[in-house]
Amino acid sequence: MSSTTADPLAALGSLPGVADSVNAMRTAVDRVYGHRVMRRRSNEITSEAALRGARASAALSGADWALEEIRRRTDFGSEGEPRTVGAALRLTAEAGQLLSVWRQSPLRVLARLHLVAAGGVRPDETVGRPRLAGEAVDEPLIGLPLPGADEVAGRLDGLSRLLLAGSSAPALVQAAVVHGELLALRPFGSCNGLVARTAERIVLVDSGLDPKSVCPAEVGHAELGAEAYRAAMEGYVSGTPEGVAAWIAHCGRAVELGARESVAVCEALQRGAA
Repeated sequence: MSSTTADPLAALGSLPGVADSVNAMRTAVDRVYGHRVMRRRSNEITSEAALRGARASAALSGADWALEEIRRRTDFGSEGEPRTVGAALRLTAEAGQLLSVWRQSPLRVLARLHLVAAGGVRPDETVGRPRLAGEAVDEPLIGLPLPGADEVAGRLDGLSRLLLAGSSAPALVQAAVVHGELLALRPFGSCNGLVARTAERIVLVDSGLDPKSVCPAEVGHAELGAEAYRAAMEGYVSGTPEGVAAWIAHCGRAVELGARESVAVCEALQRGAA
């Protein structure tokens, strides 16, 4: 993120192994979009991908519920695991409504996502804005050192400027950096993981890579497991070329697995089994 090149995100695309990750991910995405069921029932695939993505994101935040339980529930409460699942569902529903705003002000979208996820749970004055000095962060999955409030503000501003300036970097690189920065900074008092994964989804959709939002990276992140997620994130925070490349590859693999999940849904629909 500190590169002095005109397009630092594009420079990340040239890291060793990143091009291979991009190509593998695109192949997986193309397989979903090329499936015959997608041409007739894409809305159903999008809805199912949203549900499965929300379930997976909640699982990574400590609420690992069965898909059937989430389908059955209508009340997700305001505390504990039900609250986490409800927040993930709300975020997934909100993401598709924020694409035009994202192109104009990524920071406004992040504030809105936190408001959607945490509204009514955290004290009002902390919801929808980056944390101030001395404010606690509830994010048990990520145990990395917590940047100070001034660093958070500066890096969020830098990330926003990068995104608004545009980049020739592949969508995977942009999505991985957004996801990685938000997890590294944990800018909000709560729900940072949920917000970071939703922001990754928004970038993938907005880039045109996954316009129908049928390749839920959250599914892949959950399938790869929390330990691998943390380890890859540590690589990103290290700032080394190897660590950043490994994080990008991890995110690419997550998208591949999300795409594979939607192919399975397509095939189940084709068989009349779902």
